Amino acid sequence: MARRLALGLLAAVPVAVVAVFFVLPVGAMLHRGVWPDGSFDPGAVLDVLRRPRTGRVLWFTVWTSSVATTLAVLLGLPAAYVLHRLRFPGRALIRTALLVPFVLPTVVVGLAVRELISSSGLLGFLDLDGTAAAILIGLVFFNVAVVIRTVGVAWEGLDRRPAEAAAALGATPLQVFRTVTLPALRPAIVSAASVVFLFCATAFGVVLVLGGVRYSSVETEIYLLTADLLDLPAAAALSLVQMLAVVALLVVVGRLRAVPDPTVRRIAAAPARPRPRDLPALAVTALTLALVALPVLALLVGSVRRDGGWSLDFYRALGGSADGLLQVSVIHALAASLRIAVDATWMSLSLGLVVAFVVTRKVRSRAGKRARAVLDGFFMLPLGVSAVTLGFGFLIALDQPPLDLRASPLLVPIAQALVALPLVVRTLVPVLAGIDDRQRQAAASLGAGPLRTLLTVDLAVVWRPLLAAAGFAFAVSLGEFGATSFIVRPAEPTLPVVIYRLLGHPGALNYGTAMAASVVLAAVTAGVILVVERLRVPGVGSW
Repeated sequence: MARRLALGLLAAVPVAVVAVFFVLPVGAMLHRGVWPDGSFDPGAVLDVLRRPRTGRVLWFTVWTSSVATTLAVLLGLPAAYVLHRLRFPGRALIRTALLVPFVLPTVVVGLAVRELISSSGLLGFLDLDGTAAAILIGLVFFNVAVVIRTVGVAWEGLDRRPAEAAAALGATPLQVFRTVTLPALRPAIVSAASVVFLFCATAFGVVLVLGGVRYSSVETEIYLLTADLLDLPAAAALSLVQMLAVVALLVVVGRLRAVPDPTVRRIAAAPARPRPRDLPALAVTALTLALVALPVLALLVGSVRRDGGWSLDFYRALGGSADGLLQVSVIHALAASLRIAVDATWMSLSLGLVVAFVVTRKVRSRAGKRARAVLDGFFMLPLGVSAVTLGFGFLIALDQPPLDLRASPLLVPIAQALVALPLVVRTLVPVLAGIDDRQRQAAASLGAGPLRTLLTVDLAVVWRPLLAAAGFAFAVSLGEFGATSFIVRPAEPTLPVVIYRLLGHPGALNYGTAMAASVVLAAVTAGVILVVERLRVPGVGSW
């Protein structure tokens, strides 16, 4: 009884934080739309959904997300096999390189792809600038890492013996893959595909930069309706549709994943040398690496080219204010981004550690297991809700005493911590869940108290994933743009916000400075991910 009470009190802290800083703002946003004049008016929402433009936006979001998810899975599966089951020089470096796009700010991703396909870019002859294909390239570039890492970790921990037994009985490699490997990987593939679809459907910076005024997804439409047109009922209607779609998707995914997950056994096998039959997978991996490297290379080259020659003018401009366009220099914005990311990291890490500890405690009763599942799902909510909705909800829900935080310097870190929280939880939960409870019981039987047991058993295992989660949270915070663009103070903009402001104003110097700032941000993010990769525990966790 005392243990249940202690766990309940411990869980109350993150529940209260998420309730105040996530449920309340999002609820306030929906309230403005569904109760526009203080009375319940669902007809206003239905009227919005009947608009022809709303239909076009919804259809564009669905089909681009579906196609981008399919392409990301087709490219990511062979790469997951090569990078997690084969051994060759440079494997860790390639794995890190393929992960970098996922943690890049989405504005930077959009800018890199646009530089690649522009008329002066390497793929300019394809004439893709301003087309839906450009958005698809950006979405795949951003999300293929999710498939590689999620499926790769599962593949890494897959027991080789069933496949070897099937091969010994005469099955061809294709038959082994279709009848043994693919069913075993199905939970991981479904999980990765669902996350990629969610990220594509809620993509903001990529569509905003590459779509311009011609293409709009649900996320960018919410931003347009909220920030430019002040049409809150319409924005709330789209936010409501988005959340219902996310819940429906999670239910479907839960049913598809309702099979025994063989990767739980975590038999991490030593990677093997490449064989001739691995050549197709190696070729697809090389293609994926090229698709990821080209936009980054185009961004880097574009940042040092001016008037047909090589120049560092754009980097020198980072110390200025872009002819008065910015209130601060780009360097100042980078420093602000780093400070905010540090605050967001310790916040998300503190909450995530408590959440992971609570949801991995052993419970025997059905009610306890159900409560644990509800808690786990509750803390995943920020993953599927528009960051734009969250940011605007902050403005309208946290502007009155006792929660008048609009001028607080902690507002942006809190918003970014909520965005990073699901990633922290998903990094730590598999590690804590994998600790044999008998180790804790043995420590207790030897006289160790709860605190000492926690330090000597749990912390000894979780410290490396904890540092890795901190790195992910830091990188995600550095690149967060959707919520930050609403609530950041003009005198303290983050670097992604500054980059977007530079892109929104004409002039070669502004555009070039935006590219130079993007390169700096990408380099910082890549450095963080390199450290995270070195801290990763093979075969454990989704990340």
